Amino acid sequence: MTPFTAEQVMAAHKANIETLFGLTHKAFEGVEKLVELNLQVAKASLAEAAETTKAALSVKDAQELLALQASLLQPSAEKAAAYGRHVYDIATGTGAEVTKAAEAQVADAQKKVMALVDTAVKNAPAGTENAVALVKSAVAAANNAMESVQKAAKQAAEVAEANFQAVTNTAVKASQTATKARRAA
Repeated sequence: MTPFTAEQVMAAHKANIETLFGLTHKAFEGVEKLVELNLQVAKASLAEAAETTKAALSVKDAQELLALQASLLQPSAEKAAAYGRHVYDIATGTGAEVTKAAEAQVADAQKKVMALVDTAVKNAPAGTENAVALVKSAVAAANNAMESVQKAAKQAAEVAEANFQAVTNTAVKASQTATKARRAA
């Protein structure tokens, strides 16, 4: 086997550092989006609280207060669901970018390992064909296992996303039904 040169080691370190900084940048972008979303929600909540307080202070009887309360429930549930969707979208978007970068790193590492194995095979002494075949088989099995894990992770993420959407839609519909029932009563 050929030993690694200093240039190869330095190039590998440089690539790893660049990847680390790239992933850190993506993580900070996700945090910035969450902070921006939370600031928007806080501003909107403050304005709505002021409007609700004014409306509550202008109520003249209990029936009017109940009507005001009922009118506030549905929008609150819908806003909470929308906020949850935004947070989920930010998290999944950031996660997808990190996954994409990780998959690229894994693919690059697999190529390098295969190149190393190929170099070792070319330089293998005569009579080691069985050992060479075993190494190639082990590397291929590891690559297949990695691909299977990546596929399973993607499928799990898709199922989780579908379930999240279903739960969110059900919660909003239940809130709307409850509000309509209160208005009818």
